Amino acid sequence: MPDLTPGPAAPGHRLALALAGTVRHDGHGGVADDLLAPEGLTAWVRAHAGALRADLDTAAFTADPRALETVRGLRAAVRSLFAHAVRPGPPSPADAHRLLPAADAVARLNAAAARVPVAPALHWPPHAAQPASHTVATGGRDDAERLAAALARDTIAFLAGPERVLLRACQGPRCVRYFVKDHPRQEWCKPSCGNRARVARHHSRRRAAGAP
Repeated sequence: MPDLTPGPAAPGHRLALALAGTVRHDGHGGVADDLLAPEGLTAWVRAHAGALRADLDTAAFTADPRALETVRGLRAAVRSLFAHAVRPGPPSPADAHRLLPAADAVARLNAAAARVPVAPALHWPPHAAQPASHTVATGGRDDAERLAAALARDTIAFLAGPERVLLRACQGPRCVRYFVKDHPRQEWCKPSCGNRARVARHHSRRRAAGAP
């Protein structure tokens, strides 16, 4: 049975990173996919309810096979464009052999974003000093298309924004994640990857020195 525990919720507007991160190291030397079944997508959407609430009724959302196929297709485009964005650095090894051509990935992303029209909305809580604006999905599209459109728009904003140049494919042993380099000295997506990398380097030096 697949592990339906979703990864960490996306900070800020990094839904695109979180979607790409549904392909991850499984902790046993292999690759896990959080979106193998509709139940996995349902769990992931509810884990990211805060970032999606303007576009989707996440509490009522229950994925079906069509929604799963739609989001998995979009994820393939996202990961292909992430691989394109980190060049000349190496892409994630999880899918480096089956990436979409960049032009095809862009077309898939733009088509998903255009499925649901959006409109500006004002949000001004009673005790807030200032209002905030955001966009909300409009029209009668179904949940699968609303979800795909929201993820595609977030990906477009990410790739067109300043964080794109900080995108990296983690080079920790067995890791397949993409991450944003938040600090100048950051080399890995999380400390555990750094620990594994240091252990691997230590063993490599010992082997090179002929240590038993």
